[in-house]
Amino acid sequence: MAVSIDTVYQKVLMLANKEQRGYITPQEFNLFADQAQKEIFEQYFYDLNQLSRISSNSKEYSDIVDNVNEKVAIFEKYQLGAVTLTPGANYKTGVITTAFPMYRLGSLIYNSISNGMIEIEEIQANEALYLQSPLVQPSILRPVYVRTSQNTINLYPNDPAFPSVSESIDCNYITVPVKPNWSYVVVNEKAMYNPQFAVNFELHQAEESELIYKILKFAGVSMRRNDISSAGQGLEAAQIQQEKQ
Repeated sequence: MAVSIDTVYQKVLMLANKEQRGYITPQEFNLFADQAQKEIFEQYFYDLNQLSRISSNSKEYSDIVDNVNEKVAIFEKYQLGAVTLTPGANYKTGVITTAFPMYRLGSLIYNSISNGMIEIEEIQANEALYLQSPLVQPSILRPVYVRTSQNTINLYPNDPAFPSVSESIDCNYITVPVKPNWSYVVVNEKAMYNPQFAVNFELHQAEESELIYKILKFAGVSMRRNDISSAGQGLEAAQIQQEKQ
């Protein structure tokens, strides 16, 4: 379930106490909301990297690694036939095309008719120099690839039967959150919420509080009100500390 953009907006205005401390316009709020969502989303991957170094909790609902993975899972996609291949001299050049903007590539999967789904192993460019050795030479049953850019790869082996016309190279990947938008209409010179064109936050509903605190912090900086900025920063730090205990 997504986080309601209007709920966050109303709570931010209430905490900012707009009558006494300044007004956060819808345009400003949407800019702050987009930045807050991006920061929270990016932090997931740093958290997973750090948490991978410590022992996890075996409790079903309180394991922190599972909780972060649950938040990331919202953005996981699987794309059939994502890779279009062009034969080359020693490898096939592949272009990855996804239905949604790709933030991070997960696994490439060779969807083989006779052997089922085979994960294609990623190797580094310097490792490709040694692929002619019989011990490490790639095959249809053990394909490998080198990432050359965000959306292109070199795929080994360059075999006419890999893949066949009835087979495909699929991928799973992480997409980026859609930009949130608190849409409105002006009635009697006041901005009134218009849900028809609103875009909610795509983050997990557990992130509502952190979104509010981050936006409050940004608003305080924008209005040059240290009290609002400090309050938002303090609440955000407390929230993060509680999550990582």
